[in-house]
Amino acid sequence: MPHNALLQLVPTLSNQRQVCVVGAAVVDIVVDTPMLPSRGGDIEVAEKGIHVGGCALNIAITLKRLGIESLNALPIGKGNWASLIETTIAEKGIVSDFRNERGDNGWCMALVEPDGERTFISVSGVENDWDENLLAGIELADDALVYMSGYQLASESGKTLVAWLESQPSTVDVFVDFGPRIADIPPQLFSRLLALKPIVSLNRQEAEVLGMTSAQAFCESWFDKYQCPLILRIDSDGALFADANASGNVSPFKANVVDTIGAGDSHAGGVLAGLAAGWELPDAVLLGNAVASFVVSHQGGDCAPSQNEMADYLKRY
Repeated sequence: MPHNALLQLVPTLSNQRQVCVVGAAVVDIVVDTPMLPSRGGDIEVAEKGIHVGGCALNIAITLKRLGIESLNALPIGKGNWASLIETTIAEKGIVSDFRNERGDNGWCMALVEPDGERTFISVSGVENDWDENLLAGIELADDALVYMSGYQLASESGKTLVAWLESQPSTVDVFVDFGPRIADIPPQLFSRLLALKPIVSLNRQEAEVLGMTSAQAFCESWFDKYQCPLILRIDSDGALFADANASGNVSPFKANVVDTIGAGDSHAGGVLAGLAAGWELPDAVLLGNAVASFVVSHQGGDCAPSQNEMADYLKRY
């Protein structure tokens, strides 16, 4: 799809199917650092802000701003971080009725280097403490689209989450964004997950963990091997995709990168928004490219565009 055609489609974004977002709401402490610290070292950093984030919450916010409503399974615990999260998400119009008072929500420190690259130091909380009773409270439509993050899949609750996905009707589609924890997911659990034929989103580094040497060859062989759709994000080169209907390259939107926090989440949110609206995969990926381009050109991860902001951005582009 040409970029100008996407401009015409953005106003049509609305739910044609249910989206369920399963995962984390956490607190991000963002700091600018001249470099990553060496072992035993001590460096001076500049605090840039404390934000309520987490992959799943970032997805939920992106969807809402793009006009897509979601069922949000974001556990909220008991403690200082949980109180901050509860207040903040209410201000953003995000609703999650999932409570887990066995602990507080987690937090992470995001170290942002001068080129915009970010490195995370994470502390887990109730977002990685799932059980069957909590999951039983999620009321899915038969054709729901379920988002799942690799952070939760790599946690101690990973088996519980995959078992829950396995219990859903085959008409439920799963969207998995593995993230940097992909290497921590046990091979057997990884195989069980791919047996569900999810839509998988990977960036270049994650694909290299799976043995990629050539992006094009990796993408071409993926569907033959796993029979599930793939989105391979290749930074400023856009994204490759493959599904049962087609494969190819989806063009990028060039951006002046300020920082890359939230880039992967916003891309996934854009793709999910398109899929929830009934778009074909390559069109949804193009929207993901546009949303991610918008986000990386702004400070912080909580800056996904509204429909109007996305339309204005596309017009300027």
